[in-house]
Amino acid sequence: MSNTVNESIYSPWRFNTAPCMDWSDRHCRYFWRLMTRHTRVYTEMVTTGALIHGDRERHLRFNDEEHPVALQLGGSSPEDLAVAAKMGEDAGYDEVNLNCGCPSDRVQNGTFGACLMRQPQQVRECVAAMNDAVSVPVTVKHRLGVDDDNSYDIIRDFVGTVAQGGSQVFIVHSRNAWLQGLSPKENREVPPLKYEWVYQLKRDFPDLTVVINGGITSLEACAEHLNHVDGVMLGREAYQNPWLLSQVDHQLFGADASSMTRAELANALLPSRKAAALLGPKIHRSCSLKKSTIPSTNGCSGPTTVRAICSFVAKSTSLANWLGAISILVNFGVRLVPALPGAQKTSATAGLCANFQARACSRPPLPITNTFALPMLTVFTN
Repeated sequence: MSNTVNESIYSPWRFNTAPCMDWSDRHCRYFWRLMTRHTRVYTEMVTTGALIHGDRERHLRFNDEEHPVALQLGGSSPEDLAVAAKMGEDAGYDEVNLNCGCPSDRVQNGTFGACLMRQPQQVRECVAAMNDAVSVPVTVKHRLGVDDDNSYDIIRDFVGTVAQGGSQVFIVHSRNAWLQGLSPKENREVPPLKYEWVYQLKRDFPDLTVVINGGITSLEACAEHLNHVDGVMLGREAYQNPWLLSQVDHQLFGADASSMTRAELANALLPSRKAAALLGPKIHRSCSLKKSTIPSTNGCSGPTTVRAICSFVAKSTSLANWLGAISILVNFGVRLVPALPGAQKTSATAGLCANFQARACSRPPLPITNTFALPMLTVFTN
């Protein structure tokens, strides 16, 4: 794929993948990077406490191929955020982002995330301390408001106040965050989208970089939003339909069209010295290869073949065998998702085979659109 793009005419935040807990870890980001060179990718949120008091090296590890890559932090202490931001810069991240949009109970208990929408002066102090500590951009991801806030003035004043702390990039999830009564999943779907408010922010703050997020599911929609704002961020669509990313560089950055096939993408994940370096030397936990929804291909195969592959995988502890079987299954049109937490390999395999046998496509080349449970993938990580 050609990467001949005039970067100077595009904002560095023109197209981005969202920070997604339990999804956008380094393995998932590496997978995305195989399809797009110009997308800016974000880590899962990492709390300041996890970096300052926990396993800093594990939380900050990423692959060189991921650049440009941003570290998202969760916290509300200016001092701790400054320390954590410096750690991120020293680790090589291209940006540090402050989470002011997550509504989960975990962040509410820690008084950060979407709770900070109620404290713009505190957020201003936080980003000012972070900007004093690092030279990379300090950005903010936030909502339009909290609970039943229903005035554009609230978000306008929030952005105006926080910008005084030196941040120039605001990534806006175009919904309110409900701190009570809705789950994090519901908070991504139920509150109404208000794209016009985000457009108005760009009109009111023309010197700031405004990125829109929320409910965007196609590159055509991205192109339309880019008529009004500086950038677009995709969340769920990036992991539910990752093949879309293979067209980002061509459609949104003017690069040559990609010639990569789905099979070539699957093969790129096969074991190599790079895979060994990526995944590390020890088997001890499951990671997001189990969650990355690898794009399915047209065509299908009978349940006997898939059962044989799954049976082989269930008995294997070899990384090479696991990834080889994944590649084969992808080429059969199976979309991979995690097994239920704690599920045994044997029972998960039986469930996959029964499900596949019951739902298998009977007339090639129709794609198999159902999603099947695969045995929990155990891979090599530190």
